[in-house]
Amino acid sequence: MANYLVTGAAGFIGSALAKDLILKGNTVVTIDNLSTGKESNIPTGCKFIKGNTYDKDIISKLDDYSFDAVFHIAGQSSGEISFENPIYDLSTNTASTLLLLEYCKKHGVKKFVYASSMSTYGDHEEELVDENSKTEPKSFYAVGKLASENYMRIFSSFGIQCTALRFFNVFGYGQNLDNLKQGMASIYLAMALKDGHIVVKGSKDRFRDFVHVKDVVSACELAITIPRDEKFDVFNVANCRKIKVEYIIKTIQSNIPGTTVEYILGTPGDQFGIYGKNDKIRHKLGWNPTINFEEGMKDFIEKTKTYFQN
Repeated sequence: MANYLVTGAAGFIGSALAKDLILKGNTVVTIDNLSTGKESNIPTGCKFIKGNTYDKDIISKLDDYSFDAVFHIAGQSSGEISFENPIYDLSTNTASTLLLLEYCKKHGVKKFVYASSMSTYGDHEEELVDENSKTEPKSFYAVGKLASENYMRIFSSFGIQCTALRFFNVFGYGQNLDNLKQGMASIYLAMALKDGHIVVKGSKDRFRDFVHVKDVVSACELAITIPRDEKFDVFNVANCRKIKVEYIIKTIQSNIPGTTVEYILGTPGDQFGIYGKNDKIRHKLGWNPTINFEEGMKDFIEKTKTYFQN
């Protein structure tokens, strides 16, 4: 049994990770400000500290705990929203990372895993990117994620094994359907279920690389359990597959007949599309995606339909 801090366990990815860790017999503490997550999402048995991860007073509440690893999952997760409030985005995604790394250094926490993002790459002529591809962030959100990675690189010299997981488009049941500015698949599905009409901001030819939340949880856990020499590492968590917006819409329409669609202008900082090589995480961590887009969306749609009907 081990002790873990999982920030953001009221949210989509954080709650899935915390639940799985607890099911495996570990103890978990979380910090969450409930800005987008729900307290009901926090799994039973998880110790909950309500507050901001960029608040020094909240971080000080961790002083009485001893952790084997920190998973920093919490943070504002929308490129679009980062343009509306860049200072908040910087605080929640970057200042929080720095405070938590300082905590790890002070208390001897040896492993730190960070939810980074494919948005750090920006757009590329070569659409298939690996961890050595150039990073050209297009949003304040992406800038903050990349800055956090660089803080981690520095703190790894202090004896903390730091792992940045660049999540591509995470999806699956449990995703927040009330937030229509984050999560392409969940945004379109929420519109289809609530209004029978999907409004797409941008071209139907834009594309994403979707990875199921269960596979993301697996990547997080492998990052702390697989021995390796490197003190700092970056991994793509991706399916290495290009999924166009038009295909997402058709998948939803085939499951929810009668759904209509319209296309309008895009949003600032939105990537047209990249998809990720996953050779590195396969070889170094033994990670393999187990749920493809079609299977994941079918499960997501069926379970969400039931949720809305209830």
